[in-house]
Amino acid sequence: MPHVSAAESGTFAIGGDLPVHRLGYGAMQITGPGVFGPPRDRDEAIRVLRRCVALGVDFIDTADSYGPNVSEELIAEALHPYPAGLVIATKAGFERPGPGSWITNGRPEHLRAQCEGSLRRLKLERIDLWQLHRIDHKVPADEQFGVMAELQREGLVRHLGLSEVSVEQIEAARRVVPIVTVQNRYNLAEREAERVLEHCEGLGIGFIPWYPLLTGRLAEEGGPLARAAARLHATPAQVALAWLLRRSAVMLPIPGTSRVAHLEQNVAAAALTLDDATFAELSEAVPA
Repeated sequence: MPHVSAAESGTFAIGGDLPVHRLGYGAMQITGPGVFGPPRDRDEAIRVLRRCVALGVDFIDTADSYGPNVSEELIAEALHPYPAGLVIATKAGFERPGPGSWITNGRPEHLRAQCEGSLRRLKLERIDLWQLHRIDHKVPADEQFGVMAELQREGLVRHLGLSEVSVEQIEAARRVVPIVTVQNRYNLAEREAERVLEHCEGLGIGFIPWYPLLTGRLAEEGGPLARAAARLHATPAQVALAWLLRRSAVMLPIPGTSRVAHLEQNVAAAALTLDDATFAELSEAVPA
């Protein structure tokens, strides 16, 4: 039986001019424990990245802090020269002194240096989507947004996005620079970012839910997600991804994995359709 293509998830145009299949891939898990250092199985990480492209995934999200640098370097090793239409998004705004340690750094000189480093590691002349990983509250926000605008004017980045922000922060940034994506934690079990998602929908901003596969108790035996998965002959994770894809036309899930078999299972969710009753049951199981 042929594998499902990510193309079946539909298409969204980032910034209105950068079309991608809505089901993408998040490249955090191809690093070592604690998102630090090289992966335990480098060859499998390379296979995962190449299999992504073979399965129609044309949107890969990474960050300079994944490793640090490791994820970007592996992407270039596995996929450069990049196939036409592949969009690689990356992020900056963290320092990584050790496993599991994340220190926010939004100083303009740091953000610029990290953007230039990402360009070198990814072997790109311009980054299609560059995102501020976190707004650093120790640095005036407009200084961080200002360097984003400079990088775009200089042609180093094409489009700009934010991560883990409120509606108010999105609007503060939009007064300085165009914002085309927002990446917040969001999944079937955790929907605290619902107001941000609705704001993005109204503006046509792509919403990239990180940690998209968390299901909590919904996947326990007898739970609504487990029941839906049994009816659909799917896994709970596949149903959770299908719910995200149906929830909003601006939703761009990026499930990550370090194994090819798991990647193929995730991409198969692109072909899974939830009927109205199942979608409603899952939506009501955890109030937004």
